[in-house]
This record gives sequence, C-alpha cells and structure tokens, in this order.
Amino acid sequence: MKRDLGFSDSVTGLGLGVFFISYVALQIPGAMLVERWSARGMISTTMIVWGTLTALTALVHTPAQLYAARLVLGAAEASFFPGVIVYLSHWFLQADRAKATSNFMSAIPLSFVIGSPLAGLILGQSWFSLAGWRWLFILEGMPAIALGTIAYFYLTDLPKEAKWLTAQQRDWLESSLAEERQTSTQAMPVLKALSSRTILVVAAAYVFNNFTYYSLLFWLPSMMKRLTGFSDVRVGALGALPYVGLFLAMLANGWHSDRQLERRWHTAVPVLLSAAGFLGLVIQPRSVSVLLLLFTIATIGNSYLPVLWAMPTEYLSKSAAAAAVGMINAIGSIPGFAGPYLFGYLSTKSGSFGIGLTVLTVTALAGGLVVLYVPKIQGVTTQDCH
Repeated sequence: MKRDLGFSDSVTGLGLGVFFISYVALQIPGAMLVERWSARGMISTTMIVWGTLTALTALVHTPAQLYAARLVLGAAEASFFPGVIVYLSHWFLQADRAKATSNFMSAIPLSFVIGSPLAGLILGQSWFSLAGWRWLFILEGMPAIALGTIAYFYLTDLPKEAKWLTAQQRDWLESSLAEERQTSTQAMPVLKALSSRTILVVAAAYVFNNFTYYSLLFWLPSMMKRLTGFSDVRVGALGALPYVGLFLAMLANGWHSDRQLERRWHTAVPVLLSAAGFLGLVIQPRSVSVLLLLFTIATIGNSYLPVLWAMPTEYLSKSAAAAAVGMINAIGSIPGFAGPYLFGYLSTKSGSFGIGLTVLTVTALAGGLVVLYVPKIQGVTTQDCH
C-alpha cells in the first residue's frame, strides 16, 4: 500500500493508530452487552461486520480514506476481545482460566504463522487489475464473515443452555462456578471496581505492554524487510518464525500459571524478556540469524497476555468484571494508536529504527515492573477445582 499509494511512514502509522480511537471508546459498552445481553450475539455480529469492513478497505486510495476505513473498523471490532474474556469466565474455573485464555489467544500468533507467508504470496499477485495488497484485504475479511456466521449457531451463552452437556455436567459446572464466585470474587459497584488498585495497576501495565506489542506487531515486517533487503515472499516466510515461538510460549505460560495458580510473575517475566530482545535490536545487527533470534525474543514477551486477562475475572464479580475488562482493554488500547504512530514518526525523522527500538525497550521494562505491584489474588487451590 505504501509503495502503490505513496504513503509515508507517518501516514501509515497514523492509519494504523486511528483504529484505536473508536476501538477504545466502545470497549466498556461492548463488554457490558456481552454480560447483560448475549455473548453469542455480540461475538458473531462483531465478526461479520469487521470482516465486511476489512474487505472494503481494499477500496482505499487516499490517506483520508485509510483513516476513515480504520476508524469504522475499530468501532466494529471493539466488543470482540473483552467480550470473549468475559465469555470464558462463564465457562471456566480459575484453575483453568489462564489455559483457556491462552488457547483462545494462541490463535493470534498462529494466524501470523499461517497468514504471514500467505500474505507475502498474495502481495506479489495482481488479479483483475487489482494490486496484491487490495486482494489481501478482501481475502482476509472472508474468514471473519464465515466464522461469525458459524459462531451464531454454535456458541452457547451459558453452561445451563448447553444441550451438548448432560444435565449432571451442566449442574456441576454451574454450581462450581457459582461457589467460586462467592468465595473468591469481590462484589462491588461497577464504578468502585474501575477505581480499585488491582484494576488500575493491571491497566497501567497493559498500557506499557501494548505500546511495545502494537509497535512490534505493525512494524516487524517493515523492519525485517528494510534490515535484510529480502523480497516480500521471503519476509513473509521469515516473519512467521517469531510467532511460532509466541504460539508455543503462550500455551506453556498459561498452563504453568494455572498449575502454580500464580499470575504476577507469569505476566512480568515474559515482558522483561522482551525488553532484552528490543535492546539487542537497537544495534540493528546485520546477521539474519541474530535478527530472527532477537525478533523472536521480543515477540515471545506477548505470552504474558492470557495470564494478565485471567486477573480481573478472578478478582471481581460478573458485572464489575465485565466493566473492568472493557476499561482495561480501552485504556490499554490507547498506545495502540500512539505506539505505531510514534514509531513511524521517529523512523521518518531519524532515518533509522534505533530510537524507536530504544523507546520500546524502556516501555517493556516499565510494563514488566509495574505488573509486580498488582496485589496477590487469593483464589482457590488446584485441588479445590479438581
């Protein structure tokens, strides 16, 4: 798109970031609708609409059109992630919640493992006089539309509605979840929950971590291409490797966190590890093997995500947890605008990625340290849950 339409790094960064204006604004309403209306309805509607808008992004020709397309896409997608986190809390006990979340979120790196090489191939094609990047938007929107339709008929809002469970299984799961909420979560008004120390500290950690996450997410292919000079296809293939590491690390971190029933260090350690990866990238080594290793270390830091998202639903009762998840994702998504834009701005001004990577090193260190100030959550033991 940049080459074809002549967009600068600043225009691209702003286009990537403007998505988060509408995305942030609708986080809490979206999460509350999942809790009070229907997870199935919100998740399926969100996917169908965002898939359609993604495909329509292929029509972009100007910076203003790019900004508008990203803005409406952010509004469409806003309720999906917090909605799924709330939805999982309706089905999984604390001792299984990080694993369940990591299974869900492992789809993110897995999509890069599959999608990155495919994207590289599609970018090199031109069908029916449409450039490859336009086809990429069209084709990547289709699975969301299809799966959103399937989700409406497949998902069940609550265990008591699940016809694929026996009556005994439904009763056991409902009673176990209800008992756990009474003993381990705090019932409090939504506004008080949003101002609690735990939620504010988790939100602060998420702000720092998302600054690094989204900057890396959007700029890794460009950095790899500029630092190696490889073709789009080769960059797509190599760009998938760090996400193989993230996929495995995310599953392992969620499993180990549930096994130990520990959340803070399982969040902090991966983030601090990513800071070491960014620090190594500051010198921009010319060895492709070293670059891949450092990109992988930096990317693996995002394996903290499932563990962090297990915290709010373990700490708060249902409605308060839904609002807290929405607020944390809303506040934490603000750097999704600032990070890619600032990284692109610094790259344009300095002609190098070095300054931007230094900023990412500092924010990763801050995010890893801040999360250690989250109070310990007194939950149930593994033995109680099994």
